[in-house]
Amino acid sequence: MGKKMGKDTNAVNWFEIPAADIKRATKFYETIFEVALIQGGGGDMKMAMFPSGGEGGTVGGSLTQSKMHVPGGTGSSLYLNANPDLQLVLDRIDKAGGKIMMPKTLIDKQGGYMAFFKDSEGNTVGLHSNE
Repeated sequence: MGKKMGKDTNAVNWFEIPAADIKRATKFYETIFEVALIQGGGGDMKMAMFPSGGEGGTVGGSLTQSKMHVPGGTGSSLYLNANPDLQLVLDRIDKAGGKIMMPKTLIDKQGGYMAFFKDSEGNTVGLHSNE
């Protein structure tokens, strides 16, 4: 049995970013993060999973296309890890078909930096990096 959420556990254990077009969304995220996503899903659900070993406290997630997954710009805020410097990711967003909604912004010296972008599906997503 897993540990109850607390200071030594992740608050997130899985995430799904809705996609209207899984191929387009996969290309967008592979381009901005320079990483290969793993195709999956079944039935009416299509998924492209972010790389995650699932060990050492890592959190996994996917792009997901289904009737229940509707892209949008409102709702919960999800921050993706853009270390070492989120500006490297921001610099690829426009060319990949997204739009920067908030540029790289200092949170504070200990909190690092954050930014927001709109992805190819219309979702507003956050980025976080230490630098």
